Amino acid sequence: MTKNIHPVERVVRIIVGIALVSMAFIGPANRWFLLGAIPLLTGLMGWCPPYQLFGINTCPKNK
Repeated sequence: MTKNIHPVERVVRIIVGIALVSMAFIGPANRWFLLGAIPLLTGLMGWCPPYQLFGINTCPKNK
């Protein structure tokens, strides 16, 4: 698995993921917070399976 997510996008995904997961503790009681696990995990790994599937790579090129 090579990284295919830009570092700025990773930070945004982690923030959004944490915000959605935190809804389990401070928001209404529903299961939508589980969707927060997807951007959180892809942000932490730096690899997005749909990006790999469609050939998208937002990670800067190595010099």
